[in-house]
Amino acid sequence: MTSSEPTVVFERLPLSERSRLLEALRQETVGGALLLGAAVLALLWANSPWREAYHRLAATEVGPEALHLHLSLQTWAADGLLAVFFFVAGLELKHELVLGTLSRPAKAVVPVVAALCGMVVPALLYVGTVHALGDADAAVGWGIPMATDIAFALAVLAVMGAKLPVALRAFLLTLAVVDDLGAILVIAVFYSHGFALAPFLLAIAGLALYWYLQQRRVDSWVVYVPLALVVWTLMHASGVHATVAGVALGLLTRVRPDPGEAESPADRYEHTVRPLSAGVCVPLFAFFSAGVTFVGLGGNAVTDPVAIGIVVGLVVGKPLGVFGGAWTVARFTRASLSSSLRWADVLAVGVLAGIGFTVSLLLDELAFEADPARQTAAKIGVLLASVIAALLASIALGARRRAYAALAEAEGRDIDGDAVPDVDGSGANSPDSR
Repeated sequence: MTSSEPTVVFERLPLSERSRLLEALRQETVGGALLLGAAVLALLWANSPWREAYHRLAATEVGPEALHLHLSLQTWAADGLLAVFFFVAGLELKHELVLGTLSRPAKAVVPVVAALCGMVVPALLYVGTVHALGDADAAVGWGIPMATDIAFALAVLAVMGAKLPVALRAFLLTLAVVDDLGAILVIAVFYSHGFALAPFLLAIAGLALYWYLQQRRVDSWVVYVPLALVVWTLMHASGVHATVAGVALGLLTRVRPDPGEAESPADRYEHTVRPLSAGVCVPLFAFFSAGVTFVGLGGNAVTDPVAIGIVVGLVVGKPLGVFGGAWTVARFTRASLSSSLRWADVLAVGVLAGIGFTVSLLLDELAFEADPARQTAAKIGVLLASVIAALLASIALGARRRAYAALAEAEGRDIDGDAVPDVDGSGANSPDSR
């Protein structure tokens, strides 16, 4: 940042990094469609004449009693299936920290600060709102509006922002990855209950063994899957939320390929597990968590301070935090936007980041575990805020649709027919020639 050359943020990514990103985004977009479908199905069932059957299904308990894992299907979805989701988030974060945008401090500072502000500002606005509405006890839910749901956001992009520049998509993904790390830290520190030291230390030993096996180049699912299940079980028994095990395993996975190795273990695991996470785990969690029964609630749940605080945090706080953080860092570090973008584009991504579905629902269940009424109000707030953010983001992205289409055409042009876009080749438009 001390160079006389100003840093350009949100510029075009290298071809190899862009190809990897687009593949991940395609899978998350499909997952987003399944997520939306699962949430709609849950809402329809939970408000149908057969709604009691839905709630009985969610409360059905399965699992070994001897291991204290006789849990409801809803709990299995939150503690078990989301551990897979956070494992993928851990892999993505490790890649970004070692090889991606976050590995270069000058490039990382803007998205990281934007992500952090995008977590802090919504939390502060939520707390301020519930206090202003006279419900100080509801402040315990401050973590709920902190998270961004990348799958839901990409589903909106698939409809309204399909031509959004890859650099801005990467920014959105970075926001979500940093959000996920922040969420898992919040869960581990503030929303875990009944800490037990012995199983926690054994879980740490299991994580250390996983790291050692990675360094010894052991590469066998027969070894890693049982070890991961043991670590998850021990983390669950320790009182720390079991999803922490997922992100920890992801962060300990080797991300640099060895000479002669086509892909690193992190890349191979991500290619294998991401479709399972996006296509099965997250939609099932949404199905068991989004089923709010509105019948008989009246208007009180919508006007509950918890619901209002979440809407304010996600719809207002997210874009303020993301845009404000990015603009402030750029202003004081002499960073500049890529010439093809405007700050309005960054604001649109900030609005899109206000879609806080999956992790927000998880934090809702943890924050208001003993208060079903507030838990319901929080779910309504999350659903309402996500819909509002999606609509506002669609309007913001639609206003720039032509500009995005022109940029996508220019970036994808391949006049010489070598299967490499001209801007990535060796011609006059190549970055290397400028």
